[in-house]
Amino acid sequence: MAATMTPDSVEPLERYAEWRAADVADPLMWTHRLTDAEIAELELALAFARASTDELLDIGKEHFPLPRFASVLDDMASKLINGWGFYRISGLPVDRLGFDDASWIYWGIGTHLGIPWAQNARGHLLGDVKDAGKSPDDPNIRGYEMGGSALGFHSDGSDLVGLLCLDPGISGGESLISNALLCHNLLVESHPELAAALYEGLPYDYRGEQPAGGKPYYHIPAFTRHDDRLFIRYIPQFVLASQRHDTTPRLTETQLAAMKAYSALVDDPDHWVQMRFEPGDMQFVNNYHVLHGRREYVDDPESGRVRWLKRLWLATDTLAEDQRPERFQPTGALSHWSTKRTKA
Repeated sequence: MAATMTPDSVEPLERYAEWRAADVADPLMWTHRLTDAEIAELELALAFARASTDELLDIGKEHFPLPRFASVLDDMASKLINGWGFYRISGLPVDRLGFDDASWIYWGIGTHLGIPWAQNARGHLLGDVKDAGKSPDDPNIRGYEMGGSALGFHSDGSDLVGLLCLDPGISGGESLISNALLCHNLLVESHPELAAALYEGLPYDYRGEQPAGGKPYYHIPAFTRHDDRLFIRYIPQFVLASQRHDTTPRLTETQLAAMKAYSALVDDPDHWVQMRFEPGDMQFVNNYHVLHGRREYVDDPESGRVRWLKRLWLATDTLAEDQRPERFQPTGALSHWSTKRTKA
């Protein structure tokens, strides 16, 4: 069990991964544009995978050989875990490939970055981020199902999360990425007592996807220190939503004050970067160092222009098993989701 953190024991961590908006203002820093040769290599890997199986979920790294491009992905994985925590691959020709083949290539790239993790209780491994036609008033709705609305900064339940843009929609939907690690360090320096409070467990709403017969919430800290690494899990929307259940412990004044102070840092434009998705863009982020969100967007179903992203949750081998706290292993709080294994 982790030791209780106090205002005197919290300290800034992983300074090398700090950045501000001005430091990452040039998209060329964090974008790899696919060359013609790399696209050809990806298409050869696609053909090899297609010849191996008809089932996308059976495709592993060994079925998607990338003799040259793999080194690019290895470098990207290192930057995700030990660098600025986000990266974009652009230029996949979705219009020529079609959505299905583009999704297979995206999955194949994902297998070189990590092992897919279930994203919900249905066991979806390749999720859809698009308007699911659900009411915003549905207490169990999740962000990836919501159409049109903006999403506040949050993390997902895996080491890495990836998004492939198949269609950006008519307008809006820009992706926002905030340096949560920097914001942790700033909070430690300005209000160590509030930072210490976020090292204690916060209640999270399961959104109706708890284990059978289990409680409708689970506990996990916003901040966890493991050796000299920082692991962040922060979904303020779900923490606040947990209070709808009578059985959930009430948030204390200190916890609420800590969340308010931390969220203010995360929301500060000096601490985040924005990117606009184009078809064929693939974004990958480190859930432990950055938070992500989006601006509101507009679809036009009549013309077929509907914002549609494919999503991967990945466990990266750039982090060895003993480099992760127990609660961030695939056998952690959301492990019951992995009892199924399906596409979206």
